Amino acid sequence: MKAKLLNVLTVCVVILAVLSPELVVFGIVWERHLDLVKSQNLAYEVNKTTKNAPDLAPQTEVTHSPQTSIQSSDRNVINQMLTVAEQYKFAAILQWFFLLTPICVGLGILFYDRYLVHRATVLKEQVEMLERLWQQGIEQ
Repeated sequence: MKAKLLNVLTVCVVILAVLSPELVVFGIVWERHLDLVKSQNLAYEVNKTTKNAPDLAPQTEVTHSPQTSIQSSDRNVINQMLTVAEQYKFAAILQWFFLLTPICVGLGILFYDRYLVHRATVLKEQVEMLERLWQQGIEQ
């Protein structure tokens, strides 16, 4: 029973170790896809609104210098790039966590089994030594 359970757990851990990076990447790609679809829908709505009602479109007057608008747009781009970089860092950390956790659990199980085998052999050697001492004590 324990051997079957250990085999099932081992298979589950291996499957999780193989599939976890793919799941993380799929989640990131799916999130980007949803953001793209959302931005396309917003762009379509804006274009639809400005074509249907050009009188209602806001009239903007440029009262500041072009250099200020360039600096603010550069700041926006930099902020967006930092946000994307933070998301990728988090995704990389999450990916390594999901990859290393099953591996560490599997290694822990393997080392624990080896430890139990070692303890059994040491105990067996001690019992054999005590039996030899006992036999020597009886013979004397």
